[in-house]
Amino acid sequence: MILFEGSPAPTVRAGEFELASRRIAARAFPYAGEVGGARFRFDPIERRFLSRSAEGTVLAGPHEPPAWRSALLRGPAGPVLVGPGSVGEEVRGAYQAAAEGARQSGRAVYLLDPESSGLPERPGVAFTALFVWFPGLELPDRTLAEARARGIAAGWLLPLVAGWTATPEIEEDTARLAALSGASFLAGVPLADDGLARRVALEAAALAAPGSAETLFERVHHGAEPDEMRRAQERLREACAREGLGCVPPRPVGTREPAANAAAAARLEEKAEATSGDEHRAALFHAAARWLDESGRDLGPIAREGNLPKVFPFGADLAREVEEALTVGIP
Repeated sequence: MILFEGSPAPTVRAGEFELASRRIAARAFPYAGEVGGARFRFDPIERRFLSRSAEGTVLAGPHEPPAWRSALLRGPAGPVLVGPGSVGEEVRGAYQAAAEGARQSGRAVYLLDPESSGLPERPGVAFTALFVWFPGLELPDRTLAEARARGIAAGWLLPLVAGWTATPEIEEDTARLAALSGASFLAGVPLADDGLARRVALEAAALAAPGSAETLFERVHHGAEPDEMRRAQERLREACAREGLGCVPPRPVGTREPAANAAAAARLEEKAEATSGDEHRAALFHAAARWLDESGRDLGPIAREGNLPKVFPFGADLAREVEEALTVGIP
């Protein structure tokens, strides 16, 4: 039995997060409590599997968008992540309220694992829907199709676990299934590199493939070398290219942010993903994307006048790339 208790205040966590190479400035949690649904879920921010109980209490946030809007107007500028959803959404309505409140705040909004009933009533480029999938989990085809039908970019996130999902066979199959579902992207998210994350991932893998626990143990616990995970991500990118899929989620555009700024931030985030082997350079790209999000003004005219290097604090070479992205804007 699942009990839902209402919360008068939204649960919002501000910070500097990374989601499949995209910058996230805040998280909104419409529901709190790992209860109901699949036995395991994967959190792409924490990069770890979380176990769920069949019974318990779930704390549901407010169902009024203005409460979420007020909460999300505070904190650092930049995109927000809403979710995950809950089986109680049709009754409680907290997810849809959080998504609408985030839109009203002017932020770009990523939607994590929404239920169909949680999809925004006023969709558009302000949203990108992200559906986590791994072997043993029900395919998100129907809700993804509904999101696409409403004009929301939607695709899959695949947790990359050494010896389980980070294999050529799984990566090829996942790319094929994602393309068949109508997804526009498939992004790999490596598992966090710590013992607890690997232990719970092994439990999820054993549930998905009964009888394989002994053979999986060594691969999950001892096969996650950085070079191997980089090869897994490269294989996944190649599989996505063959299927016509993007390998990172498209960055949404907030209702109060300049489209050119959003396009330039997206390009920097993608460059960070492409140079993930060079942590210093990737961090520089992310810092520049944060600067764009926090600039508070449309930088397109400044770029067109050739004056961006005068205000851009990350060097002339990077300024030229940002200037090009700002000039082109979003297609």
